[in-house]
Amino acid sequence: ARSFADIGDIVRGRDLYLGYDDEEKEKRKQLDDKLKDIFAKIHSEVTNGKALKTRYENDPDGNFYQLREDWWTANRATVWKAITCSKELNNSAYFRPTCNGKEPTKGYCRCNDDKPGVDKPNIDPPTYFDYVPQYL
Repeated sequence: ARSFADIGDIVRGRDLYLGYDDEEKEKRKQLDDKLKDIFAKIHSEVTNGKALKTRYENDPDGNFYQLREDWWTANRATVWKAITCSKELNNSAYFRPTCNGKEPTKGYCRCNDDKPGVDKPNIDPPTYFDYVPQYL
C-alpha cells in the first residue's frame, strides 16, 4: 500500500523505491514516463508567460522537478481529501478509524464529523505528513 508521503514522493520524482523484480521495475518505468508526459503538457501550458518560463526553463533532462514540486504544493490538500474521503476508498481502514478515542469515524470520512463536501477546518493533511524521509 502507498501512503500520502509515498504519493507525494512519486509525484515530485523523489521516490526511492524502483521495484523488486523486472515486472515491478517495468511498471515503475511506465509510471515515471507517464508522469513525465503529464508534466510536459503542463509545462508547455504554463510556460507561455515570461515569469513561469523563467522559473521552469532550467530542466535539461525533462524531469520537470520544480514544476512537479509546485504542482504537489498546490494540490496536496486535494490529494489528501481524495485519499480520506473518496467513495472508491470508503471501505479503507487506513485513515477512516483513526480519530481520538475508541470509536471509528462512524460514516464520516474524517474526524470531527466531517462529511464529504463539508470540508471542516483542521482536518487538512499535517504539514509534515508528506515530507517524511524514506527508509529502505
